[in-house]
Amino acid sequence: MDKGFKHFLNFFIVIVIIFVFGVTIINNIISLYDKYREKEELSKKLIFLKNKENQLKVDVEKLQDSDYIAKYAREKYFYSKEGEIIFKIPYDE
Repeated sequence: MDKGFKHFLNFFIVIVIIFVFGVTIINNIISLYDKYREKEELSKKLIFLKNKENQLKVDVEKLQDSDYIAKYAREKYFYSKEGEIIFKIPYDE
C-alpha cells in the first residue's frame, strides 16, 4: 500500500471515531437535560401532592368533630337546626 493512503486511512478512522464519540456525547447531554427537566416537573408535582396531602389530613381531623360536620352541613347543604330559618342570598362575583 501507498504510504499516503495509509495516512489518509488512519486520519479517516480517527475522524470517524471522533465523530462517533461526539454524537454519543451530544446524545448523552440531551438525555441528561431531558432527565433534569423531568426531575424539575416531578419535584413541583411532589410539592403540590404533599400540600394536598396535608390539606386532606386537616380535613380528616375536622371531620372528626361533630360540631364542624353540623356547621358544614348547614352551610353547604342548607340544613337547619330546629327553629332556624335559612335565607339564601345571591352571590355576585
